[in-house]
Amino acid sequence: MASSNYKLQSSISSFISTLCLLLLQFQAGNSELQLNYYSQSCPKAEEIIKQEVTNLYNKHGNTAVSWIRNLFHDCIVQGCDASLLLEAVDGVESEKASDRSFGMRNFKYVNTIKEALEKECPLTVSCADVVTLSARDGIVMLGGPRIEMKTGRRDSKESHAIEVDESIPNHNDSISLVLSRFQSIGIDVEGTVALLGAHSVGRVHCVNLVHRLYPTVDPTLDPDYAEYLKGRCPTPIPDPKEVQYSRFDHETPMILDNMYYKNVLNHKGLLIIDQQLSSDPETLPLVEKMASDNGYFYEQFSRAAILMSENNPLTGDQGEIRKDCRYANAS
Repeated sequence: MASSNYKLQSSISSFISTLCLLLLQFQAGNSELQLNYYSQSCPKAEEIIKQEVTNLYNKHGNTAVSWIRNLFHDCIVQGCDASLLLEAVDGVESEKASDRSFGMRNFKYVNTIKEALEKECPLTVSCADVVTLSARDGIVMLGGPRIEMKTGRRDSKESHAIEVDESIPNHNDSISLVLSRFQSIGIDVEGTVALLGAHSVGRVHCVNLVHRLYPTVDPTLDPDYAEYLKGRCPTPIPDPKEVQYSRFDHETPMILDNMYYKNVLNHKGLLIIDQQLSSDPETLPLVEKMASDNGYFYEQFSRAAILMSENNPLTGDQGEIRKDCRYANAS
């Protein structure tokens, strides 16, 4: 009898231990990013984001470009936590005020997406996941690949403005520095070259171009292209009241494709960092391969975008789910 009781107690103890282990594994799994994270808590979340992205694209096509830039600027600093979207409050500087964020726009439409989600599932879908999924859907609207991105991020309660300048490469940085910064978040040379292909879409303000045109033209620029750029940026000191700019690619300006690499090989890279891709022996072969194979570009771009989107996210009980993407929730 004593032996039977011992076996019963042992079995119960083993069962409880196994159950506890399974619960811990379940909790740990829930704290990590996963595909279809909102399948139970907000089943329509991804479809709502896709629909809002589509509606905004049909009204304001340039929003799709903004979603890609948001992903880059948010994820490369301290991880994808929507800190980029926070406004300056109580003396705390906003990341959007950084020189690195110059020219970024359409932030107000992020809240358009968020408001639609709040109506369906209040305080459920994070702004960080809105940033990620709007970029995914924006890439498709621009003719790029469909990228399956995991969700389950939570939102930062604070800005990381102090880290922005150190984290986000400048257009005048050397290619070695840019490669190093991406390497620090786990993205290799191939992935970095692919991510720079996002410069296939969007535009650059003249203030970031004139140093390549005046007082003398940068010798790495194609002469005819330089003349075109002078037409877009006719003075060495652009009027800040006028929005003067040139598109990265005036061949297929609103299509995310490998035309960017063809332009770089033809000395029509818009920024110094773009053109350096063709002069660095480590990146040139990759530029040539992506210029000749759009499928390869899409493959590497997708891989690198996923790596970037999964950089150091807040999960589990970290951070919060903001109701309004512009402000942290009241304590």
